[in-house]
Amino acid sequence: MGAGIHGTGDDVNDSGESHLSEADGERAARRDEAVRAAVERGLLGPGTPIIGLLDVTGIRESAAALRAAFEAVVAPGTPVLHAFAVKATPLVPVLRLLHQEGIGAEVASPGELALARAAGVPPERTVLDSPAKTPAELREALELGITVNADNPQELERIDGLMRSAVSSSPIGIRVNPQVGGGSIEALSTATATSKFGVALRDEGAREWVVRAYADRPWLTRLHAHTGSQGIPLSLMAEGVAETYALAEEINRRIGRPQIDTIDIGGGLPVNFASDATAPTYAEYARVLREAVPGLFDGRYGLVTEFGRSLLAKHGTVVARVEYAKVSGGRPVAVTHAGVQVATRTVYVPGAWPLRIAAYDAKGRPKQGPPVVQDVAGPACFAGDLLAEGRALPLLEQGDYAAAPDTGAYYFAHHYAYNSLARPGIYGFVPDGEGGVAFAVVREAQSVEEIVAESGGTHADALTDVVRRGGIGRR
Repeated sequence: MGAGIHGTGDDVNDSGESHLSEADGERAARRDEAVRAAVERGLLGPGTPIIGLLDVTGIRESAAALRAAFEAVVAPGTPVLHAFAVKATPLVPVLRLLHQEGIGAEVASPGELALARAAGVPPERTVLDSPAKTPAELREALELGITVNADNPQELERIDGLMRSAVSSSPIGIRVNPQVGGGSIEALSTATATSKFGVALRDEGAREWVVRAYADRPWLTRLHAHTGSQGIPLSLMAEGVAETYALAEEINRRIGRPQIDTIDIGGGLPVNFASDATAPTYAEYARVLREAVPGLFDGRYGLVTEFGRSLLAKHGTVVARVEYAKVSGGRPVAVTHAGVQVATRTVYVPGAWPLRIAAYDAKGRPKQGPPVVQDVAGPACFAGDLLAEGRALPLLEQGDYAAAPDTGAYYFAHHYAYNSLARPGIYGFVPDGEGGVAFAVVREAQSVEEIVAESGGTHADALTDVVRRGGIGRR
């Protein structure tokens, strides 16, 4: 597997080109047109040297592809909830768009729940997953009727107490760890022997504890597992789902009733970062699951999915102006405004998270010219702040633009405030029907005043005042 496509699944070759479709090509063309239009309209330029772009058409197409993939394999009438993992792109306009496209929300914190509610996602289409839920978070979720997946025995005890004190309409389940192994990115492998998530099924006594938990609580009606994320092959994902299905079957058989009526199979479909090809697809994954776990789709169980990265990654692009072009040690270096603050994982762990770079000229047009090996650097004050190292591209010059595609998830919406660099503005775009591009503000760029306020600006005298009040003399 090539360095640029870690964990893209079983069906992508080392070039990442095996499944380049007409839709993939159209998405790339829309991206090029959006960059040009953003420069033309002054959304991107000397005064605004970095922005994020979101392809609204592409997001809607991904949502439709997800729904269609599972509709093709489940029995007619099977209840299916696709809940977007809010952590992937925690932006209210994105959540509202996905809600309108039939996608709910999977949340893992009070903040994410607040974002989902602000976007209008109803409680019955919201799932709460987190390994560290507080009593207050659990109480709120149960009062609202949100689905809750208990992570561990101690959390289930808390839920017991809340269920005794008030009736709740919330569907409730237990998250289990099938312990089927990890993928190529250890930090994202959630089904390893020592994962922090869920009840570890292969630990001594754990499986029996889970069975008893359901037997003692008729209101436990769901079972949840999530095998991993980027870096996990489809075969391992399917193995985790199969283990979870087998446990549901065992629980229902041993307690003598079909108590578990819904299985939450998590998300984690990997993304191909090596090219514009969408691979693997939701349809491919659904077919793999149907072959591996046919009983899951016969209508006896409702389904919940929790995809995040695969819904948004291909539809986002970070675009940054080249502020300076220089040469160091004989290698050209393009110093841009996109680095660790928007691509934290890529900068710190480039081997696992390489990004493609697209070169555009000063007018936002795809740049032509022979490939030149060069570095694309960010603005932060440390040597390793590189968006790409030793990359062959048309030579980037001062005033050009470097774009990082496939960054719609876990990139520009997850700002890292190194050097107090400002969060970039984010714009959604669609064809305007007249051969141009229409833009919408998704998030305003962060102002310097907001940076000061977030950094304690309204409490500037706090430490000097406490010294004065404490009577502590100067040294």
